[in-house]
Amino acid sequence: MPVRSLPPPTKRRKTVVESTSAKSLETQLTSAVTENGSLNPLADLLILAYGSSDAREMSKAVYSVYRVFVLIITRGMLVHGGDATAKLVRKWIWEKLDSYVELLVGLLQDEEFALRKSSLEILFSLLKHLSTSLTKSSSTAQPQFHFAHFKHIVHGLLLCPPSPRSNGSSKHDSKMMSDVREHFVESWFSVYDDIRWCFLREATTALSKYSSVENPHLLDNLLSIMEKLSTFPTDSSELNSWWVEELGVKPPKHKSAKGDAEEDDAAESVDGNDEDDWRKFFDEDSNAKDEKKNSVKGRAYTLTFHQSLFSLQAHRAVFTRTWLNFLPHLSSISTSSNQALTTRALNIMHRGVLPHLTRPVLVMDWISACVDLGETVGLLALNALFTLMRDYNLDYPSFFTRLYAFLHRDVLHLKHRARFFRLTELFLSSSHLPATLLASFVKRLSRLSLNAPPAAIIMIVPFTYNILKQHPALMVMIHNNPSTNTDPFIADEPNPNSTNALDSSLWELHSHIHHYDPAVSTIVRIFSEAFTKPGYSMEDFLDHTYGTLIETEVRRKIKREPALAMELRKDIFPMADAANLGDCLAVSDAVSELWVFG
Repeated sequence: MPVRSLPPPTKRRKTVVESTSAKSLETQLTSAVTENGSLNPLADLLILAYGSSDAREMSKAVYSVYRVFVLIITRGMLVHGGDATAKLVRKWIWEKLDSYVELLVGLLQDEEFALRKSSLEILFSLLKHLSTSLTKSSSTAQPQFHFAHFKHIVHGLLLCPPSPRSNGSSKHDSKMMSDVREHFVESWFSVYDDIRWCFLREATTALSKYSSVENPHLLDNLLSIMEKLSTFPTDSSELNSWWVEELGVKPPKHKSAKGDAEEDDAAESVDGNDEDDWRKFFDEDSNAKDEKKNSVKGRAYTLTFHQSLFSLQAHRAVFTRTWLNFLPHLSSISTSSNQALTTRALNIMHRGVLPHLTRPVLVMDWISACVDLGETVGLLALNALFTLMRDYNLDYPSFFTRLYAFLHRDVLHLKHRARFFRLTELFLSSSHLPATLLASFVKRLSRLSLNAPPAAIIMIVPFTYNILKQHPALMVMIHNNPSTNTDPFIADEPNPNSTNALDSSLWELHSHIHHYDPAVSTIVRIFSEAFTKPGYSMEDFLDHTYGTLIETEVRRKIKREPALAMELRKDIFPMADAANLGDCLAVSDAVSELWVFG
C-alpha cells in the first residue's frame, strides 16, 4: 500500500481552518450569501468557533457566525419552498444553525463572563430574527413565535449543559450561573410579556419531560427564575411589551356564537401541539373580579397563541399550570435541598404566587402538607394558609390549633423566632377571636418565657401587652389570684380552646421583675402600670440578641455614679478564716484566685 503524502481529509481540513481567521471566513460567507455562492466556509467557521480555546478568539468566531446567520435569515434562505437542491441546502443550513445554537447554549455555563453574557444576547437576537422570518413566510395572517429555537434557550437555562471549552476537565455543575439568571430575568423575563408567557409554558413541559433525579438542579434553576419575577400583569392594559415586535399587533376578536357570553369551542390551537391542553383546566369563574373590558374575551383554552398573549386570563392560566406542576416535585423526594427549595417557594407564596393564580385554593393541599413539616417550613406554610383564609375564603377550622402547636420551647431559641412573632402577631390581629383562644397563646408564651433567653423575653412582653390592650377581656389574667397553689392552666392540652388559660394568671411574666438583665426587669414592669400607653411596635423588639443587649448596656448613660472603694484590695473575695470556719473552707478557691490583683 503506497504511503500517503497528505494527511487524512479531516486532519487536513482542521489544519486549513486553523490557518484561516474568522474575519476572512465571514467575508467569504457574506459575499457568498449576497451572490448566491457556496456556503461551505460556514462549516469551517463553526469548526473554528468550536475549536477555539482562547476566550477572545472564540468570541470573535461566535460573533462572526452570528452575523452570517442573521444575513442568511433576513434574506429568506430558511423559508420553505424551492426545488430539491434548495431543500437540501436549507436542511444543511438548519443543521449548522442547530450546531451553532448548541454551542451558544453550552457557553451559558462557560467560566468566562463575557462569553456567557454575549451567548445569551445572541440567542435572543436570533429568536427575534427567526420569529420575524417565520411570520413573513407564514400563510396565515397571524404573527409567529419560533418555539423550536426558544426551546433550546429554555433547555440551556434549566438543564445547563457543560461549556464546550471545559473538555471534561472538571466535574460539571448543572446549576445556573447567577449572572446569566439575573441578565435573563432583568432583560427579558420580567420585561416582555411574550417571553414570560412562552418561558412558563416551556418550563412546564421541561418539568414533565426531564427527571429531577437525573437533573438535580432543574428545580433549583426554575425556582431561582420564578422567585425573581418582579412584575406580573394585573390588568389587560399592562400587556404591552413584546420582544418579537410583530406580536404587538392587536389580534382579531375571539369568535362567539351568542355575544361575548358563549365562546366557540372550535378555536385554532397555538401550534398544533397536543401539549396545549393545559388551558382546559384553568377557566376562571364567571364572576371573577379581574375580568377586564379591554381583555381578549373567551375561554383560555379556545384562544389562539396570539390571542392568549393579549388575554390576562391566559397569562394567569399558564402561570398557574407551571406552579401546579412545580410544587409536587418539591415533596416527591424528601431531601435537605428540597426542603430548602420548599422554604424559598413558601417565602414568595403569599405575595408573588397566590394573587396571580386562577384559583388560589388549588395549592391548598400542598400548603397543608407543608404545615405538617413544622419548624420554618411549617410556619411559612401557615402564612400562606392564612392568606388563603383571609383573602380567598378558605375554610380551615384547625388553623389556630396548628399554630398553637408551634409554641414549644425551641421556637424561642431558633434563628427564625423574629419571623414567628411577626406572623403570629398577624394571625392573632383579628378582633373577633374568642378570649379563650387568645388566653391560651398568651399563657403558653408566658410559660415558655421562664426558660427563654433575654432577647426572647423582650419580644414576648410587648407582644403580650398588645394582645391585652386589644382584648380587654384578657385583663383578668393580670389580676387573677387563685385560691390554691395549683395553676389551672393545662400545659399539655393541644386544643387552645380547652386549656383553662383564662382562669390562670401571668405569674411567669411577673417573676421577671427580678430578672438579672435590667432590660427585661424594666420592660416587664409595664404590666404593673395603668394600660394607658399605645400598643408597642413589634419591629422595635424583634432584632434583639445577646450582642445588642450588651451593646445597649455599654452605651447607656449613667445618671448616678456607682459607689467605689477608695483603696484597691488584692483579695476582693477573702478566704474564710480557717480557725473559725474549719479547714475545709480554707482551701483555695478558683474564683477567688482569678480576682486577686497585684
